[in-house]
Amino acid sequence: MKINFGTRPYIIGIFVVFTIASAYLVTGIKFSFDFKQFFPQNDPDLEFFDQFQAQFESDDNFVLIAVENNPDIFDSTFLAKFDELTQRVDTLLNVNGSQSLTNLKFPVIKPPFFAMTVPAIHTNEPSRYDEDREKILADEVLVNNLISKDGKAAVIIIKNAGKQAQDTSDIFIRQLNSMIQEYEFDDYYLLGRDNFVAELVKMQKRELGIAMIVAMLLTALIIAILFQRIIGISIALVSIGLCLLFFGSMMTLLGREFSALSAMYPIMMSIVATSDVIHFMTKYVDELRRGNSKAVAIELTIKDIGVATLLTSVTTAAGFLSLMTSKTPAIYDFGINAAMGVVIAYITVLLLTTTLLSYFDADQIIKQGRGQAFWDNFMNWYNNHTKNNPRPIAIGAILFAVICGIGCLMVTTNYKLEENLPRGEKITRDYHYFEDNFVGFRPLEIAVTIQGDYDADDYEVMQEMLKIEEEMKRYPDVQNIRSITALYKSLNRAHNANRLDAYKFPESKGKFIKYQRQADRVPPQTLDILVTRDKKMARITSTVKDIGADEVKRISLAIDDYIANNIDTNIIKTQQTGTSLMLDKNAEYIRTSLLQGLVMAIIIVSILMAILFRNWRMVLISLVPNLLPLLVGGALLGYFSIELEGSVSIIFAIIFGIAVDDTIHFLSKFRLSRLKGMSIDEAMKITFLETGKAICLTTVILFFGFMVLLFSIHPPSVKVGVLIAVTLVSALFSDLYLIPVLIRRFLK
Repeated sequence: MKINFGTRPYIIGIFVVFTIASAYLVTGIKFSFDFKQFFPQNDPDLEFFDQFQAQFESDDNFVLIAVENNPDIFDSTFLAKFDELTQRVDTLLNVNGSQSLTNLKFPVIKPPFFAMTVPAIHTNEPSRYDEDREKILADEVLVNNLISKDGKAAVIIIKNAGKQAQDTSDIFIRQLNSMIQEYEFDDYYLLGRDNFVAELVKMQKRELGIAMIVAMLLTALIIAILFQRIIGISIALVSIGLCLLFFGSMMTLLGREFSALSAMYPIMMSIVATSDVIHFMTKYVDELRRGNSKAVAIELTIKDIGVATLLTSVTTAAGFLSLMTSKTPAIYDFGINAAMGVVIAYITVLLLTTTLLSYFDADQIIKQGRGQAFWDNFMNWYNNHTKNNPRPIAIGAILFAVICGIGCLMVTTNYKLEENLPRGEKITRDYHYFEDNFVGFRPLEIAVTIQGDYDADDYEVMQEMLKIEEEMKRYPDVQNIRSITALYKSLNRAHNANRLDAYKFPESKGKFIKYQRQADRVPPQTLDILVTRDKKMARITSTVKDIGADEVKRISLAIDDYIANNIDTNIIKTQQTGTSLMLDKNAEYIRTSLLQGLVMAIIIVSILMAILFRNWRMVLISLVPNLLPLLVGGALLGYFSIELEGSVSIIFAIIFGIAVDDTIHFLSKFRLSRLKGMSIDEAMKITFLETGKAICLTTVILFFGFMVLLFSIHPPSVKVGVLIAVTLVSALFSDLYLIPVLIRRFLK
């Protein structure tokens, strides 16, 4: 293989053109957030959920405003401002109505047919506030929904006309915040889909920006310490920076959006690119210092490191592509994007970095210092240590694997929604406020399909639905239970002078039929959220406190069990559905897809190793050290009670994909040394001296690179960063300890 230095200007020119084009393209980067990114695709429950939403409306199609006033809301000045705000929010973009205590009226029906309405609160009559306070705080329909238990906060429920686009949500929330701040309330809180979309997209942009800056600063620091020459540092940083730029432009060009996991991309790209750059640059410098010319040094670098790095890139990409087994779009897309990023990094470093290196001598690239003697002594000690202590190392590895295995059995999927919210941000404070003072956000929906000739407003159907509602009330964490039965409870209350104790279902079928005639006069659009126009499907909706996916599932299964044993399926059939169910169900798929993905990645890596080494023993030697870090990752989840959820599940693909890189570099150098006629001991010594330093340095870079995520305000990102960083350190020790022991044991 001969290198033609005459092509160097053309290669640099091509990269200059790509850089200019990419700088323009990255300005079009888009961000998105949608709960559907975490729904398991091709799932029958998701198909039913989509049909359910088409029949009714989304269970998160609202925004709540909680406004505080001290000592309580029963103050004329506060209520005047609060009432004005309630009316004004209706003028905002895409709002389809609002409700609060100040515009809520209860019907009162007096015989024979006289009907009137009574306001929940007499806003303009302060003399009646004490009476209103007593009634409101005793009303189960209002407390925790429109007013807090202590009476210090009131809520405005804003209903949206439909799911809004991301930009529209952002505009709506900004307008809403601006409007509320005009009134200078003591404090206010927001909860709802539009608020989540607006705030979490803002978080994604912040996270990406900070991750980019910190990753580049950290990379620059490490490169500066390592090379200590302006030219060497510049070549490395230009190569790494262009890898990031090209990745961003690729995302724009392919129309791919940055999502909840976007903060991982700049870290992944900088780490992968830095690792490739270090291996290429150190090999080139080593060859120059052996007395080779620049052309020969570049040729040997591309031949040795180029092939090894190609394999590491393929295996890293395979690790990421294993995420394609996930049914979750956010994880699936992350796997594809990260794999493409690995390929971009390899091509950029292979072509651009080697071209730039070929112009300079060794002393211009890296400063030769006393550190080399330290590394030589340290690697020699490691080599001798593994040679002289194979049995203790093997026994220690087995015991360590057993301990890790026990930790893996302790892993749970009991994640909470709050764990995905940014730390220290208003959206998280608001979420906790509603969890503590109102009914919360996590929906629990039951779709009721009417059987035979029955209709949703038949007495027999209502009786079955009431049974389900009463069962749901047995669980304190299930609140705000509503269905078509609420209409008849309200009518019964209206016929009994609006007494609180009369808010219950009619006691007899005769009364029910009497109320039914009045219910038929209610405009259909008023009931569309609870029953379909053909009266063949109804809905029982509620909210559940954020007690964890496993706990919610336990309650859901108990309710299903009750329904199976106590509900007449000749009258109604039920199925649980909703946003919360789909998010929770995703947790069930994570373990399955995780195992499938890892098995696929292991098979791919095994095939590559078999092609490279053509020896089943070498395949075994390459896999064992990389399975141990996976156990370490699982053990950390188990022992530190970190729930396995979507964002965290990607760590195993990342760990395997990256950890196997060092193994390939180590074994490739060992194989090349053996092909030159060296004995196993001689080949092992030269491998430790030449490759040991490189994989130690790249692991240090990996460790601090992922620890950058400690700066994240997104809790799952922090967990992912720390878990990967610690686990990759274990992968280094696994390589340096186990590979030499396994080679000496299985290769003769």
